[in-house]
Amino acid sequence: MENTLAKKVQDTFDHLHANAEISWEEVETTQYLKQLLEQHGCTTETFEDCTGVIGRYGNFDKGLPVVGIRADIDALWQEVNGEFQANHSCGHDAHMAMVLGVLWKLEEHPELRDQIAVKFVFQPAEEKGEGALKLVDKGAMDDVDYFYGVHLRPVQETAAGYASPVIVHGAAKVVTGVINGDDAHGARPHLTNNAIEIGAQIVNMLNQIHLDPLQPHSVKMTAFHAGGKSANIIPGKAAFSLDMRAQTNELMAQLTEKVQNIFETIRAQYGLELEATFGEGIAAAEKDQEAIDIMTDAITAVLGEDKLKAPLVTTGGDDFHFYKIKKPELKATMLGLGCGLAPGLHHPNMSFNHESMMDGVNILHEAILQTYGLHS
Repeated sequence: MENTLAKKVQDTFDHLHANAEISWEEVETTQYLKQLLEQHGCTTETFEDCTGVIGRYGNFDKGLPVVGIRADIDALWQEVNGEFQANHSCGHDAHMAMVLGVLWKLEEHPELRDQIAVKFVFQPAEEKGEGALKLVDKGAMDDVDYFYGVHLRPVQETAAGYASPVIVHGAAKVVTGVINGDDAHGARPHLTNNAIEIGAQIVNMLNQIHLDPLQPHSVKMTAFHAGGKSANIIPGKAAFSLDMRAQTNELMAQLTEKVQNIFETIRAQYGLELEATFGEGIAAAEKDQEAIDIMTDAITAVLGEDKLKAPLVTTGGDDFHFYKIKKPELKATMLGLGCGLAPGLHHPNMSFNHESMMDGVNILHEAILQTYGLHS
């Protein structure tokens, strides 16, 4: 049976990988997942104004605690071998395949169905940091008590065959900005503010931000567009973006204030209009010890205590953590799965050991049983 299940998981991954769709456009992915969920005993819920699907499996009439399992479903848009395309270089195709694998593994023991209440949450738009908040607004978490996610981890963090019971993601935020000024003749620089020089000053001021050095953080300019084909015109306008990272939500608040102060200084110094939009961003992880303990026991039961990794602290982000922030009593954690992933997440040619997907299936399945005090 295990070999058959592994093949189903692999075949599902192959389909999803070959049919990737970007954030908020996961229409065919949603339909594909919905059909599979319904074929395997789930009632489903979809939404008129967004992609994503939720499947309910088990007995929701007995007052049992509800366990949610989340998979993100969107791909990135990036250049792959010279061609721009939707590409699952963050492992979301594997996440979907593993979560479906958990459903199929539960089906192998129909006697369990009356003893569990599981929601399979297939969430859109994680790459934009918007999908989790959308599903919260849709009431997806209203009846959920325990919530588990999973994410493939790169070799720099975890080797194949190992797993961590929690990923301690950092907070992330994107700032988009516009410098509004007038162009001038290259021979008359005194008649305008050179937007390129202002951009350079912003970069220098960002590099002078100093926060607690014991907590990872960074802010850097990731795009800057000014000027055109005429080299004898001094550009007064420019558009730019910043990427901000901080290990905690409190540190992100401090970093945001520092960046806002820089923009105020630039406005005052040059007497110009500088528009800056701070995205809501992605929140840092809020940990729950009970959920971490359950996932710890599940990893130990499946892989052995020697394959248990310490909590993974990473400056990367994931909107999974909005679920707990919006519902503080939610007992949530994200499994960090070692799988030999290289060269790294978001690399256009990212690859990993596909056999590791069954580790994820088995650990998440075990976590469900552990939550209900059941045994595999």
